[in-house]
Amino acid sequence: MARARSEERRAEIVRAAVEVIAERGYRGASLGSVAERVGLTQQGLLHYFPTKEALLVAVLQERDRWDTGGGSRPAAGEWRLDLLASLVDYNSMRPGIVQTFSALLGESVTDGHPAREFFTERYAQVRSEMTAVLRGEYGERLPSGLTPEQVAPLLVAVLDGLQYQWLLDPESVDMPGAFRSFLTLLQGPPA
Repeated sequence: MARARSEERRAEIVRAAVEVIAERGYRGASLGSVAERVGLTQQGLLHYFPTKEALLVAVLQERDRWDTGGGSRPAAGEWRLDLLASLVDYNSMRPGIVQTFSALLGESVTDGHPAREFFTERYAQVRSEMTAVLRGEYGERLPSGLTPEQVAPLLVAVLDGLQYQWLLDPESVDMPGAFRSFLTLLQGPPA
């Protein structure tokens, strides 16, 4: 019973963190503002999440659960390239979460960062999923002659690279449009 209450409280804190990030952005989302939203002191919040990074990793994990559940992202094995384009559209409507993801991703490349394991595991999974998507769409070879295994890391790089460019200059970078252009590029020259 106590464990269930603790999990419920953690979930409440994560939801509050998502709201605060959406309202104030990654940098403006302090532990204090999240704690206040759920009726805790900052010290009380630290009982559930010992650092801001730990809370932000929990937010990203929750984001992935939403994206693969009832949200815009299909479950593993159900991806298609057109659904990836829909995910890019969806992400363009939630800059706070995209900013959190991107900021933590950049920081996670340093040794000992609390989000490093999350991103390492996530990227291995996403590359595997994208390989399956490309194989489902094109078979063993894309029109370029490359294999799905060769193109999957490039697909992931385009997705994340576009997010960085869009965050830096949203007026100049049409993230959904640029991603659709990349999908056209994957198809090869017109027949």
